[in-house]
Amino acid sequence: MSEEVKVALKEMGLTEYEMRAYLYLLKAGLSTASQLSDEANIPYSKVYEVLNSLERKGWIRSQEGRPRLYYPKSPKEAIEENRLRMEDKMRTWHKLILMELQPIYEKREIREKPDIWIFRGEPDAIAKLKEMLNNAKVEVLIAAPKIALPIVSASLPFLKAFSGSDVKLLIMLSGDLDESSRGLIGLGEVKFKSGMFGGGIIVDEHEALLILGESGPSLIIWSNHLDLVRFAKSYFYYLWETAHKAD
Repeated sequence: MSEEVKVALKEMGLTEYEMRAYLYLLKAGLSTASQLSDEANIPYSKVYEVLNSLERKGWIRSQEGRPRLYYPKSPKEAIEENRLRMEDKMRTWHKLILMELQPIYEKREIREKPDIWIFRGEPDAIAKLKEMLNNAKVEVLIAAPKIALPIVSASLPFLKAFSGSDVKLLIMLSGDLDESSRGLIGLGEVKFKSGMFGGGIIVDEHEALLILGESGPSLIIWSNHLDLVRFAKSYFYYLWETAHKAD
């Protein structure tokens, strides 16, 4: 049994002895407790406790008789049974916890506030951008005029990692292609839009990094403020609709 499978079974609630017993039954098909104790190297004083636990958890069945015989359920059947049991538990936990604890959360006087950070230097902004991209699950929207290219280009390895993934990547550049912007071509859908005053990167409608300035970044802002991020996303798509594809 591989270490990966052992970890998975442990996370599903099986002990080391239970894993040994189940694996032995998968190979043997049918066994007494005494045989299993000898072959799976489980102390006889523990073997009935182990088998009863496996049966209770839905991994094996037993057959009446003298001696009692034990045999495994198929992994597919056992996993499905455990999944259904966990879903039932989750529904119960969900109802109980929300009923009692959610009102406490909603009545508290101190509310969580969205963050707004201002970066004065590019290194900190680049580090934050890499963190954003590493957390992306749905889409990444990039508006990269020349002032934003140094920051965007510094995260190129993270952008390349989206190739072949389910994350949608839209990149909007301004002006002609140069060495710094050429590396972005082919990473996602690329369009060109002239006259962008600033740039930005929006991830999953959860957070945005805005880069403002003319000849260079004079102000770099990160925020997860919902309204600000939604506005940035809407403005990006407004510009995207009138942008043109590369010739």
